[in-house]
Amino acid sequence: MPTSSASTTDAAKPAASGGVQSLERAFDLLERMADAGGEVGLSELSASSGLPLPTIHRLMRTLVACGYVRQQPNRRYALGPRLIRLGESASRLLGTWARPYLARLVEETGETANMALLDGDEIVYVAQVPSKHSMRMFTEVGRRVLPHSTGVGKALLAHTPDEEVRALLARTGMPAATEKTITTADGFLAALADVRETGYAVDDNEQEIGVRCLAVSVPDSPTAAAISISGPAGRVTEAATEKIVPILQQVARELSTALANTTANGQA
Repeated sequence: MPTSSASTTDAAKPAASGGVQSLERAFDLLERMADAGGEVGLSELSASSGLPLPTIHRLMRTLVACGYVRQQPNRRYALGPRLIRLGESASRLLGTWARPYLARLVEETGETANMALLDGDEIVYVAQVPSKHSMRMFTEVGRRVLPHSTGVGKALLAHTPDEEVRALLARTGMPAATEKTITTADGFLAALADVRETGYAVDDNEQEIGVRCLAVSVPDSPTAAAISISGPAGRVTEAATEKIVPILQQVARELSTALANTTANGQA
């Protein structure tokens, strides 16, 4: 992001890409706040963005007035409540865009397909296409679960630094959904190492007895996302896994490309 001093006409200046410079800067600051955990000081934003403090202060004042940022009693700035509605709507749209790809997973594997996001410390399912089989799955759109007992949770956290994973697990706890649920941080970190080595995650009766789930992350997704298939352990066997995982990985790559094209078209 280019640097410049603040001015009263900044809002009208075109950015190099043809956009409005102050708008691009405002969104850049919001993303930097999200990357920093949602709360930052002006000096931190100035250091990371390269923008002068007067420019950042003016932009933050506007974002506060609109409700997208709030100023804390300690004078630091935090993401504001109006972003929640935007995020929820965007999550629903992401699920809508993913449905054709999930439908293809169902067609090619015969099992229920899901898409999930990491929202704070929880996993939220944003899309599902059910299998034609009658068995009802634990997962459903809108459901929130803790990441330690799910395949999508492992896929989403596989490349997160160990210390951040430990901090998340300390906040959420690791309650056992079944006798096979991983309930120690060391055990979960070992499972994440397996995901990095194999390229996919497994929930082996850990969320629901009798159900196995295979999951992969969606590479370069605009927000961290994973897709999965879930089915009875008697069908999602080790032999079936060898056939299903390459399909999951291919669909994840195609979904990633589609999401990137959607973003690019939106910027045109």
